[in-house]
Amino acid sequence: MTPFVKCSGLSKWYGGVCALRDVSVEFGRGPEIVGLVGDNGAGKSTLIKILSGAHRADEGQISIEGRQVNMRTPRDAMNAGIETIYQYTAMVPAMSIARNIFIGRELTIGRKIAGVGLLDQKAMDRIAVDALSKVDLHLRSPRTPVQELSGGERQGVAIARAVHFRSRMLILDEPTNHLSVKETNKVLDFVVQLRAQGISSIFISHNLNHVYPISDRIVVMARGEKMADVERNETSVAELTRMIV
Repeated sequence: MTPFVKCSGLSKWYGGVCALRDVSVEFGRGPEIVGLVGDNGAGKSTLIKILSGAHRADEGQISIEGRQVNMRTPRDAMNAGIETIYQYTAMVPAMSIARNIFIGRELTIGRKIAGVGLLDQKAMDRIAVDALSKVDLHLRSPRTPVQELSGGERQGVAIARAVHFRSRMLILDEPTNHLSVKETNKVLDFVVQLRAQGISSIFISHNLNHVYPISDRIVVMARGEKMADVERNETSVAELTRMIV
């Protein structure tokens, strides 16, 4: 099966520092959850920034479904079906849930004048409720300001946004950091639901006890290089810890 994303020989330098060295890895061999783990400075963030279009590799190439692509901007990644949810999700706290789901993709009514149209708030509300229900998230109202939500609920809204816009792959950067045990379990449930809906995920976490139970594969990085790419059932938390340390 052709993987959704294939990275070949990716390297990245920041001045004289090599942050990523000749990394080749595949993601999305069918709907799957790939845990991406490693200590600080391992190269995880650099790899994700390249995949999300935030940074460009100095060497190497990326292919989407077998076709070579050039990720120049985050919009390029989104158009290719890759959505990234960072630890501190890019939301506007004072805006409603619905507005945050549609931020940058707002629905409008009638003709646009100078590129600006009247927002179709009712349609966005209706679609937002449906998108949230698909990840089993039931909130008070789609017009609730995001600032009133818990950290886990905000992650759920971001995941619902990716589901609605039919992302093929979701990158989650430390999504359970600073969450309670209950909220962490809810976010992990969200990710498992994505796999059931045909969406692959790259789950980045320093907490192996979070990433290990739900992953199909684990990719270990250290000093900018890929150290291992193993099936979850072929390794253990203890063995992964030894690789990282």
